[in-house]
Amino acid sequence: MIHDLSPLVSPHLGVWPGDTVAEREVLAEVAEGNNYTLSTLRGTVHLGTHIDAPSHVLAEGAAIHEVPLDAYIGPCQVLHLDVGHGQVITPDDLPGPIVADRVLLGTGTFPDPNDWNTDFASCGAELIDFLAAAGVVLVGIDTPSVDLFHSKPLPSHHAAFGHGMAVLEGLVLSGVPDGVYELVALPLKLDGFDASPVRAILRTTP
Repeated sequence: MIHDLSPLVSPHLGVWPGDTVAEREVLAEVAEGNNYTLSTLRGTVHLGTHIDAPSHVLAEGAAIHEVPLDAYIGPCQVLHLDVGHGQVITPDDLPGPIVADRVLLGTGTFPDPNDWNTDFASCGAELIDFLAAAGVVLVGIDTPSVDLFHSKPLPSHHAAFGHGMAVLEGLVLSGVPDGVYELVALPLKLDGFDASPVRAILRTTP
């Protein structure tokens, strides 16, 4: 069984205020007499479900084409949390032990990717440190950021990249039960970019 964790990419998909919405420009179309359909996509690389590269927050950080791929595919644990809007998640909020080296956190505080809200929950740096100590190599969340919307220091981004941990944001985890799965969420090989959109999926393990 496959769980699709990515929202539909369209001009209606919310993006960080000031960022570039998704736009499709049709250059040629079979329905208009051409022998092929050809489109151009414009939009932020932080579109929908996406991976942040260390260069997103670190001047000397690796760009998305330089990140090792092994973190983005493999055993993964989904955990749904009982947290409120605007809450910083701590280790005490975890509903159980960490049993996989990739962890996806469901907060339910960003319920509609097409209707942007700024009061979503986020990871705390203390949680990132805790996950790193447990051997976690990737943290994902069902909000646009592992940090709070109004955060300027971005402590959770810095903590994650300081531990060499991958960051996966903008997940759709509604309807996905807690448990262990196989994650596949590979970034595009975009030269020099600070992030990449992904089609993230979970596969149930035997």
